[in-house]
Amino acid sequence: MNEGPVCCFSEAHLPSQESVLSQSSKGLMESVTTCPSNLESFLNRVTPMVPSQKCAQDLNDRWRVPGQDKIEYFSLADLWDCYDEWSAYGIGIPVKLDGGEDIKQYYVPYLSAIHIYTSKSMTTPSSIRTVKEDSESDCWSDDSENDKLSRSLSNDSSKTWDTISDDFSSDPEGSSLPMRNLHHLGHLYLQHNEMSSPYWRIPLVDKIVELSKNYPALMTLKSVDLSPASWMAVAWYPIYHIPLGRNVKDLSTCFLTYHTLSSSFQDVAVDVDDDEKEKGKNIVSREGERSSRRRRRVPLHPFGLATYKMQGNLWIKQQTSDQEKMIFLHCAADSWLKQLKADHHDYYFFTSHSTI
Repeated sequence: MNEGPVCCFSEAHLPSQESVLSQSSKGLMESVTTCPSNLESFLNRVTPMVPSQKCAQDLNDRWRVPGQDKIEYFSLADLWDCYDEWSAYGIGIPVKLDGGEDIKQYYVPYLSAIHIYTSKSMTTPSSIRTVKEDSESDCWSDDSENDKLSRSLSNDSSKTWDTISDDFSSDPEGSSLPMRNLHHLGHLYLQHNEMSSPYWRIPLVDKIVELSKNYPALMTLKSVDLSPASWMAVAWYPIYHIPLGRNVKDLSTCFLTYHTLSSSFQDVAVDVDDDEKEKGKNIVSREGERSSRRRRRVPLHPFGLATYKMQGNLWIKQQTSDQEKMIFLHCAADSWLKQLKADHHDYYFFTSHSTI
């Protein structure tokens, strides 16, 4: 089994997500010409394709990839735009049931965590401190370590969630992670970890707008401004499926995806037909095809993954690489968090209830 990303932050070494991103890119390209599994369909559809821009700006010497002179980068504002429609209406994932029936399962994205380190010190409203969220049980936390629950959580699950929130809560005036010998990661601008019950969360774009009131650079920063330690986690909750009335347990599965935000780990930009993208297909344009709306975009493939309430084999099909891919992405997320010494409440909850 492949190892997770190596995270050795020093002047001579960079964290390595290349193998993870390469595997994700390969899966996306293969899905263009082959019928993807349900898991591949999910991973492809929830990959934001962010408009790319070019610049000759140098990265911090410690973060530079050898031979990287001109950089294709994206702005965070454009990234949030990718989630705008998904946050409002959900994103439809094509799912093939065991009986061969095709349905669409809709998911809404929620911001589970975001850690932003910059190359230059930036003013924050509370100096270098974590954004803390009040949970349903009135507990506070700087960091977190789990994945979101689905909207279909039972009352018992809610109690379990609150118990975990209590275990990971800390002094609201404290800040356990940011200054723990992590100065080499860059200057911490924002560290938000969601702690509230899933019932009380708001969709990703709404949360970003809320955070930007105190952290306005969320709307102006570019990927070239960010340290390799910058990342975000998105929790995907199921809301409904079409046609309705299918009693399939795995349709209540929740996902947690991890995405890098720095140009240091950025995947190769691709030409995308925006006509197809607007239909939610996120398909890479094939060479030779004509499109009046083709645009250069950077795919932010998930480099890590966790799941909750996954039962049966709907998302892990036999005679495919689904099982290997699921384990690989789960291990990558675990390795990333451990090497950054980052607590992620949602991740802890998801993995503590995982059947993988």
